[in-house]
Amino acid sequence: MTSSNVVSEARSASPLGTLSMVLWTTAPDDAPAAPYLMVYSLGDGSEGPEAGEEAMRAAVEGMGLTVGGPVVDASQKSGIDAHLLVEAQQAVLTLPFLKVQTSVPAEWEAAARELGHVYLICSVRPWPEAVPGGALSVEQLRSFFAGEDPLAGGAHVVLPVRRLQG
Repeated sequence: MTSSNVVSEARSASPLGTLSMVLWTTAPDDAPAAPYLMVYSLGDGSEGPEAGEEAMRAAVEGMGLTVGGPVVDASQKSGIDAHLLVEAQQAVLTLPFLKVQTSVPAEWEAAARELGHVYLICSVRPWPEAVPGGALSVEQLRSFFAGEDPLAGGAHVVLPVRRLQG
């Protein structure tokens, strides 16, 4: 896995700081692979990690999501302001507080197409160790979620995958 830098350095002047995202898949036994996408802050915002966490919480709640709440199916609940376009090993994620395009692995794209959705996590907890462009191991990802309820630290959305028409 490689994290992607999703905002300019000017963002570090905001309480959110540097936003990044990471993609991965899981393959449970006898089930298709599930694609995941997590957006998080490095916690390097202008007012420190705690203010960044609160700013991310406000941004996520402004999308109509609840931090620590149930998994929301964006195809069933109107008003969720999140969109994902996946095409030609590229993903474009649009949220009210960011828009990013990144390259995706072929297996991630195939899983997203097969299922027709991606599991999006908007983490309010900063992850300063997961620097943009750096390689992340499965152990680092597990460590980020270890010791706490995985749902408690963010908002969780089943996000439909859109494709170009034509």
